[in-house]
Amino acid sequence: MPGPWPFGEPIEIVRPGAVTGRDEYGKPVTGPPEVVEIRGCVVVPRQEPPHIGGAEQQGRDTVIVGWTVYAPTGTDIRTTDQARIRGVLCEVTGEPGNWGRSPFTGTAGPVQFAADRVTG
Repeated sequence: MPGPWPFGEPIEIVRPGAVTGRDEYGKPVTGPPEVVEIRGCVVVPRQEPPHIGGAEQQGRDTVIVGWTVYAPTGTDIRTTDQARIRGVLCEVTGEPGNWGRSPFTGTAGPVQFAADRVTG
């Protein structure tokens, strides 16, 4: 599963700019964000898990809260990044996972991460 996948789609990684100094309150001032396009990603919708119990669980509609992304081997994804997926800006949530190498083929696997829509 090395990727990039020929029918995958591009996403953009939006990384915070470098710290260029401090403001009058001592908070870091950053430069413009760095935007990097990653091609050949597999993007699948991720739904909110239903709450356990009763009629609420049985009658609940599926709520899509973001995506799971499988990026090509070696893609640098950080927990501080954002991802623009299908025009929607998302937060990278949780720690990105590197699948490592297959014990059967020796090929390297994808980098997997969750991306939640930015709200508010």
